[in-house]
Amino acid sequence: MGVNAQTSVPLYAASEVLTAANMNISAGTGVPVFATTVTRDAAFGGANEKVLAEGQLCYLESTDVVQQYNGTSWVTVGPATAGGLTLITAQTIGSAVSSVTVSSAFSATYDNYKIIISGGVGSTNGVILMTLGSTSAGYYWGLQGADFSGTGSAQGNGAANTSSWRAGGFATTTFSMSMDLMSPNLAKVTAFTSSYMQGLTSTSGVMGILGGYLNDSTQYTAFTLTPNTGTLTGGTIRVYGYSNS
Repeated sequence: MGVNAQTSVPLYAASEVLTAANMNISAGTGVPVFATTVTRDAAFGGANEKVLAEGQLCYLESTDVVQQYNGTSWVTVGPATAGGLTLITAQTIGSAVSSVTVSSAFSATYDNYKIIISGGVGSTNGVILMTLGSTSAGYYWGLQGADFSGTGSAQGNGAANTSSWRAGGFATTTFSMSMDLMSPNLAKVTAFTSSYMQGLTSTSGVMGILGGYLNDSTQYTAFTLTPNTGTLTGGTIRVYGYSNS
């Protein structure tokens, strides 16, 4: 975090003695400065903290933007060159993990998201399964792809009302995945499309395009990725929000 980054927005009681440290919390910038949206959201409504109210401003170091709370959600007000795609979080996968959960990935700030994974390897070859929150039923998905080994055979399959989505694939050499996720934090059915590459060498590799939906209207904030076999090592999961305007 930068020197001005905050983790709370204090609320002072009557007759409380204010110290120089108290006053310096916001004196450096005039508005609260937070490292990420996670520390921003944690700074309001707790013990001795302000209640989040319409008109509140903040600055995010992770994306270098100023945001305003409009009474319902945080919206970006500047700079004018802020892009339509904002990095929310970047999480490393770790070493020899059997699953990885990304928390605080979705919020009311954005309706739709992009999830990109790159740079990791698997202990074997397999597929990446994805769940939202703690939901373990109602996932529907389909796959079209190609295996570049040998003659380059086509692939296609799918599943209905299962315990997870098939969201990608992995191999012992490398894997990558790019997913668009629609409405995970809205009280609507969540849908996705995903493309992935795995096991890329000069003589082999697999590519696939997936799509599907989760048949419920739960408002999710987190997701979990799990290999169907073996473990994953390395690589980074990046979650971006698509601007609503």
